[in-house]
Amino acid sequence: MEYKDEMLEVDLGNGQARVMLCETTQTVQKCADIHSCSPVCTAALGRLMTGTLMLGMMLKGEEESVTVSIRGGGPIGTLIAVSEPGRVRACADHPQVDLPLRPDGKLDVGGAVGHDGMLTVVRALGHGKQYVGQSALVNGEIAMDFAQYFTMSEQQNSLVSLGVLVSGDAVMKAGGLLIQPLPGCEDGMIDQLELRSPMFADISREMTFAEPEILIQDWFRGLSPQILKKTPLRYECTCSRERMAGALISLGASDLQSLIDEGRGAELTCHFCHQKHFFSTGELRSMLISGRKS
Repeated sequence: MEYKDEMLEVDLGNGQARVMLCETTQTVQKCADIHSCSPVCTAALGRLMTGTLMLGMMLKGEEESVTVSIRGGGPIGTLIAVSEPGRVRACADHPQVDLPLRPDGKLDVGGAVGHDGMLTVVRALGHGKQYVGQSALVNGEIAMDFAQYFTMSEQQNSLVSLGVLVSGDAVMKAGGLLIQPLPGCEDGMIDQLELRSPMFADISREMTFAEPEILIQDWFRGLSPQILKKTPLRYECTCSRERMAGALISLGASDLQSLIDEGRGAELTCHFCHQKHFFSTGELRSMLISGRKS
């Protein structure tokens, strides 16, 4: 599949604010297909992936990654998304859970995710270093939960809009917008962004009518918008046989010996792409011997 999903990084007012606007339609569709998601779970995972991709674009090093997990107590269970710049993968405990529409006719993402829990962000910075931030969920609708995280954990006021438009099994449009004032941002710029904020509320529907570049010019007319960078986006899993072998070794000698004694080998399935990796009893025995030598 040729990906058309893209992240635009935009400057406003000559360094007064930064904007990220992205389309993630094909990325969300691939996730929904892999996990056979219900419409409400497609929307929930799509919003989470889109927000996580934005955090991923803020990483500095090639070996860095960011993991965002949401545990809200809803029937979908725990949601997890992992991103490096330009790519993302995600999963949920119960991606087939379905709920009735809300009274306003929209998907009940907050009901699926739950409202009582935490959003946790783990930045893996390489060399074993990690930064962990958390914030309490606001409503489980995910966009406001990301905005709360930026404010409470990173002391960065942010406007976040995330949307996934679903029709049956098809993702019609998905995308997101992040606006953050930077140090030195003038009051007039902040006032203008607040005045225009209703324009960004239903981001997925807005993006069905115009391309991202056109939206940038329309939404931020008079604020000197400059597109600084465009980055293709994709759903991509980084699992491999080597990584799965490492996971088995990390079980420890006792658990490995138990698997060997059972004589059936071991089959591991990736949570993000559902690819299966089988290891024979002989391979498990080699892992055990190697582990003892190290």
